[in-house]
Amino acid sequence: MQYRSLGQTGLNISALSFGASSLGAEFRKIDIPEALRAVRVALDCGMNFIDTSPYYGRGMSEALLGQVLPDLPRDSYYLGTKLGRYAPAHFDFSSRRVIESVDVSLQRMKVDYLDVILCHDVEFVDLDQILEETIPALEKIRAQGKVRFIGVSGYPMKMFRYFLERTNLDLILSYNHYTLQNTMLMELVPDCQQQGVGVMNAAPFSARLLSTAPLPPWHKAPEWVREVARRAAAHAAERGSDIARLALQYAIAPEELTTCVTGSANPERVAQWCRWAEEPMDQGLLQEVLKILEPVHNWFYLEGLPENNDPLAERYVSTGVAPGETN
Repeated sequence: MQYRSLGQTGLNISALSFGASSLGAEFRKIDIPEALRAVRVALDCGMNFIDTSPYYGRGMSEALLGQVLPDLPRDSYYLGTKLGRYAPAHFDFSSRRVIESVDVSLQRMKVDYLDVILCHDVEFVDLDQILEETIPALEKIRAQGKVRFIGVSGYPMKMFRYFLERTNLDLILSYNHYTLQNTMLMELVPDCQQQGVGVMNAAPFSARLLSTAPLPPWHKAPEWVREVARRAAAHAAERGSDIARLALQYAIAPEELTTCVTGSANPERVAQWCRWAEEPMDQGLLQEVLKILEPVHNWFYLEGLPENNDPLAERYVSTGVAPGETN
């Protein structure tokens, strides 16, 4: 396992991190003892960062982590959770809820402090509130020693630019924007590096789009995107490989992206990912798969409030024509 520095935090994080959304049964029903073992396997394999949120399983993910973490030395892993999103349509970034959320997360996971706290899916709310109320409240909590580093997470690139231009963050967490299909996150890297902001990537499989597993019901990819992805997966299989293997290796390759967060409640799957991370990437197959995926390269979708998205996003979502293209 490779380890990389996260911005100016001083944290040295594994290239592959454990995403605990799966412990909240966000993709499927889970076997709880198996899910708890998946956490231990991830740590044993060298993943030293755990990412979760009170949103995942509406508290279930954090509660299950609370069954594992007390048995582990606190200095053997880094822990990050989020706040602000608590159900699909329930958002609360008020300073009062910020204080409550951090305390509840600490209690659920049975830890004394968080290494990372992220404002979760902020594109669904007025970004000015995050800037003027949420982050100042988190700074006060940091002064109390309950959190170490502060960041934001979400989907639209425009949202990250808003914060990079207006405030000092320790890190950002972006998902679905550095994969075989979408590499837009790299556009943010120069500004993040200039400001000392750490960059975390997440979701190398784009919520199963870049795998052979069934897509979850909430997946936003239209049929024309799914069909291209299926052709890429079939080609990888014909070449004796697995598109998920290639997707994971591709997502962790850039050293500018400190880590890639992905998770499963299946310990065997987690161990498999760790093996893939250590294997060399098939460069020939990579070029062939990227060629197949060219028609959907940098396809993205609207998420959150329209004003927090690129103004041309809706056109691209509906037509498949990327901003700047004419056809």
